[in-house]
Amino acid sequence: MRRRGRGWIGLVLIAPFALVMLAPFLYMVVRSLVDAAGTPRWSDANYRAAFDALPFPRFLVNSLVLAGGAAVAQVLTSATAAYAFARLRFPGRDRVFLAFLAILIMPAVVLVVPRFLMIDAVGWVDSYAGLLSTELVSVWGIFFLRQYFLTLPRDLEDAARLDGAGEWTIFWRVMLPLAKPGLVTLGTLAFVNQWKSFLWPLVATRSLNMRVLEVGLARFHGGGLYWSNEPVQMAAAVMTTLPLLIVFVIAQRYVIRGMPLGASRS
Repeated sequence: MRRRGRGWIGLVLIAPFALVMLAPFLYMVVRSLVDAAGTPRWSDANYRAAFDALPFPRFLVNSLVLAGGAAVAQVLTSATAAYAFARLRFPGRDRVFLAFLAILIMPAVVLVVPRFLMIDAVGWVDSYAGLLSTELVSVWGIFFLRQYFLTLPRDLEDAARLDGAGEWTIFWRVMLPLAKPGLVTLGTLAFVNQWKSFLWPLVATRSLNMRVLEVGLARFHGGGLYWSNEPVQMAAAVMTTLPLLIVFVIAQRYVIRGMPLGASRS
């Protein structure tokens, strides 16, 4: 009874904050279902108008390529580097790791011009290679997974080593399965971060067919047919946000398990 009472008290205390957080999203959804004058009509006309105004299918594919490709690449590169920093011993390991961490204090906007010059030098501007090539490694992801690997017990790792398994076998068959919540958490956060990325896709692409959803959505606000039609803009925003909701619903239980462990150290 006491636990149930505490649960209800917690729910009552949290509910107002949850409503405040959800209010902008609920407003966006409701506004997308009414006409420009604010009269409820509960139809999909605004969604069809937003879908027809810009090449949304192409924007969606570009966003999926960028977010999905970067998420997969960052999980793989972060996992291998994090395992080395957490489990392997080599000269200068801690100093190299500190050098990696020093990159985190550098504002991302400072690197935009050097990154553009790099992809421009190899002719990758306005291409998937240009979008993805500078997003394959995440320093924060390396730090996060290193902390996660440090929380895992060494018993299975030592047993596999006694059985003659090499480091790659231990990493691939022992450590990665144990780190599944951390890997899914990092993949989810990397996907979300790239999905909502605006500045780099804006700089790295030029043609309309290479734009991602975030950049394409800005065209509704910067002029054009629906620049003053808020319901159509809200419909476009809902379609842009919906994939993120799906990703979070699917991965939420792993994220809940992975975040506390990734933030601790044994």
